[in-house]
Parts: sequence; structure tokens; C-alpha cells
Amino acid sequence: MRRALLFLSMASIVACNRGRQPDAYGTFEANEVVVSAQTTGQLLSFTPTEGVRLARGAVVGLIDTAQLALQRKQLVAQVDATKANVVQATQQIGVLEIQRAIALRAYERTRRLFNEKAATAQQLDQAERDYRVLVAQIAAAQAQRESAIKETSSGQARVAQVNETLSRSQVINPQAGTVLATFVRAGEVVQPGTPLYRIADLDSITLRAYVSETQLQAIRLGSTVQVHVDSGNGNLITLPGTVQWISSKAEFTPTPVQTRDERADLVYAIKVVVLNKNGALKIGMPADLDLPPVPPAAHS
Repeated sequence: MRRALLFLSMASIVACNRGRQPDAYGTFEANEVVVSAQTTGQLLSFTPTEGVRLARGAVVGLIDTAQLALQRKQLVAQVDATKANVVQATQQIGVLEIQRAIALRAYERTRRLFNEKAATAQQLDQAERDYRVLVAQIAAAQAQRESAIKETSSGQARVAQVNETLSRSQVINPQAGTVLATFVRAGEVVQPGTPLYRIADLDSITLRAYVSETQLQAIRLGSTVQVHVDSGNGNLITLPGTVQWISSKAEFTPTPVQTRDERADLVYAIKVVVLNKNGALKIGMPADLDLPPVPPAAHS
């Protein structure tokens, strides 16, 4: 059905301008972007409206983040608690280090006295035991501190993850352009990947047309062509266009598209960028174009 309408539209252009022989025909298209939700929740606000122009970076929606905010608060409290454990373990290690130094001196003194027969074996064992117990306690406190440090890092990573999700609760428009369609309304519950709206920059619009192999000699990337659009009253609007892309492979002629040489079975797609300052050009609108003359060297 869509191809049939396109063919009829092109036929009307040809009928109104039988004196002209355009080099190629095509339709206008734009680089459309579908903006989707990036988190789960109820859509608290949503401002995009079809036909309205949005600036790049504009905040156009907000997804409910109450549960995430509570989760973040809990995680932050846990991180603070583990940081306190790190401080406490560090202080405990400091105290134990002092006690170990004292115990080591007592142990060495008792060993000298034992060697001089001035201390008993029991006293020596007690001094050694006191020293070794403190060494073990310090090792345990150090392990506890390391565990608390790792737990703190893990908690901070979880907080950062929640912060990232919270930042995605704002729907930020990725590019300047006109809203073509909206798919949701405020109050609906969305999931990551749910399409919210479709937008395209219509300040410049692209004409996809098809040319035959012989016509390729007349165009290069950056070439200027003349694009013609039916104004609706039987007259043509002529606008300059710039060739932005040329297909590297041929394809069979699309059903609703004609070329100057209708006997050509294989054609090449091209894209022509046309400025659309007054917004007269629309997506899906048919148009034709005239190519520049073929350079003399190409005929030889």
C-alpha cells in the first residue's frame, strides 16, 4: 500500500511536469532516533509532544526512584559502618602493637634471667605466651581490618551502581530535533528498553534516490544536484542538495521508483542532503532530482 501511494505521488509529479525529464526519483527520509527508558519504574513526568522541537540534553521525563533512593540510603549507612570498623580495627592494632613491644621486652628480659638462673621455666613460658598471644591478636585484627576495607570497597561500588541507575531515571533528549511520535504517557510503568518517543533532526533531510550505472559518472560524494518537489499547486520547488552517500553495490529497481532509463534493471542508491529551513519537506515526501552534466572526459 505504501509503495502504491509513493508511485501515485511520483506519477502526479511526472504528470504535472511532462516537459521535464528528471534524472532520478526518490523519497525523503531522516535519521530517526528512538529514545527508550533505561530503568524500571513509574513515569512521573513526560513532556515530549509530537511536532515539538526539543533541544539536545533537555530533561524530558522522570522515572520514579523512591525505592532506589531508599536502597541508596541503606547502602550508604552500611558503607559508613564498615568505614568505622576499619578505623576501629586500625586503632586496635595500634594498641596491640604497643602491648606486643612491651611483651617482647619482658620476654627477652625473662629469657636472660632464665639463662642466669634468676627466673624459672614457668616464668619464661608465661612471658613467651603473653608475647605470642599479642602477635596472634595483631594478625587477627589486621585480617579484620582488611575484610572491612574490602567490604567498604564493595559497598561503595554498590552505591555507585545505584547512583548510575538514579541518573538514568531522568529521560534526557539525546539530540536536537522534532518529536515524530510518542509511545507512552506520564503515569505508565516502564522497563529498561521501553520505547518512549521517536525524534529526528528535520533541519536537513535526506533524499534517497536511485540512479543507473551510466548516471554514476555524473556524481561524486559532495556533488551538488537540483532537487525538485511538488509545491501542491502544480509548480515545483527547486532546492540544492549535496550527495552524501553512494551505494557500493547495485540492486534491482525498487517497484515504485523510476529512473531516466526505465530499461535499466540494476540501479545504485544515493543519499542527497537537502536543507529544510522552512520545514516544507516531510519524511516520505516524493521528489525528483537533476544530476550535473557528465564531464566531457567521461564520454570519451
